[in-house]
Amino acid sequence: MNKSDLVKSIAGAAQISRVAAEKGLNGLLSSMAEAMEEGERVTLVGFGSFSIVKRAKRLGRNPKTGEVIPIPPRKVVKFRPGKDLTEKIQ
Repeated sequence: MNKSDLVKSIAGAAQISRVAAEKGLNGLLSSMAEAMEEGERVTLVGFGSFSIVKRAKRLGRNPKTGEVIPIPPRKVVKFRPGKDLTEKIQ
């Protein structure tokens, strides 16, 4: 499912226009991104939670040349599914 499929699904489920559904989805995504930029955890009860974790500096290897390359530390988004979502997909 891509973003346009999701907008179509939201519009049908909420019986609103696709434009309104897209505005709502864009608002949700931007609010979540802003919260995570500030280091907050975003929890959607029953669905899961998104958080930022730090990856440590490490060494990697260029597969073509075999050369060792330092990989700098970085922040990544981590998703942990909620209990209800986990049960639905089992």
